[in-house]
Formats: sequence, C-alpha cells, structure tokens
Amino acid sequence: MVVRLLHRAGARRAHLHLASLAAIGLCLTLWVRAKTVDQEQRGNAERRALFVGLWPPTLWLIGDSLQETE
Repeated sequence: MVVRLLHRAGARRAHLHLASLAAIGLCLTLWVRAKTVDQEQRGNAERRALFVGLWPPTLWLIGDSLQETE
C-alpha cells in the first residue's frame, strides 16, 4: 500500500537509492562533525549520526520494492 502511494506520488527506484546514498553521506558528515564538538554535546551528535545511519537500508529496500511496481 505504501509502495503504491509512493509510486503514484512520482517516487521511483532511482530516487530512493540516491536518497539512501545521500543518507550515508549525511551520516558520515554528522559523525565527523561530532568529533569536533565539545565533550558535553558529543554524545548527542554521535547519537544523531547513528540515527541517520539507520536510514540507508530502509530507503534502499523501499526503492527495491518500487522496482517491482515499475
């Protein structure tokens, strides 16, 4: 159902795969940035990077599901 809605909205496999790769880049950027902040804020910055790091597999698999509807 969600995949059909995404397909109707114009989302394609390539879009979600690119978003997955962009999320990897964002995760790496946040992780590097976490190393530059002071000790008090480092924990939050690392958790933020790890949270974003969970997105790529989800986006990639949704893109694979969209491939079946194309």
